[in-house]
Amino acid sequence: MKTEVRRLNPETRWDFMSLRAYPGCDWCFCVAWHVPIWDGWKERTAAENRALRENLFSLGRYDGYLLYVDGRPSGWCQVGPLAWFPKMVGQFGLEGEPEQTPVVGCLEIIPEYRKRGLSRVLLDAALADLGRSGVRRVLAIPRAGRHEDGKVWTGPMALFESRGFKPLREAGERVVMEFLVP
Repeated sequence: MKTEVRRLNPETRWDFMSLRAYPGCDWCFCVAWHVPIWDGWKERTAAENRALRENLFSLGRYDGYLLYVDGRPSGWCQVGPLAWFPKMVGQFGLEGEPEQTPVVGCLEIIPEYRKRGLSRVLLDAALADLGRSGVRRVLAIPRAGRHEDGKVWTGPMALFESRGFKPLREAGERVVMEFLVP
């Protein structure tokens, strides 16, 4: 199994869209943090979410990394500056944090490749790339405890702990964590 991680950009955007074709990944288009409030989120259609994602692309907002397994898009890690996610800032009490602080908002692997350590591969590559870009601190908001795969779309806390993230505070069923880039 050959893996590669690439930053989402104009050249890889269609790979992102093809990843959205997998059952279970074909509705949200990873725009949950981009809508202003949770009210009405579950009533949104895939077409509405896709249109919002296309609008984000038109604004130059390429917010993450794609994992490829044997050349096929197989995983996604959303990472962007806090300024792009005001709902997240308000929900998790991140006011006062620098607007450019990157935050991991989503981390998913398509079902057929789960439980193979690929989330670690994807997160490690994203953190390494951020470090090469001069980033010194990254936030994440994983779910605490054990949950079924489809409910852990921000990533499991154990994954982030295993990569060196430290808890800052609890925020409901999630934990605000930070990683200091070496």
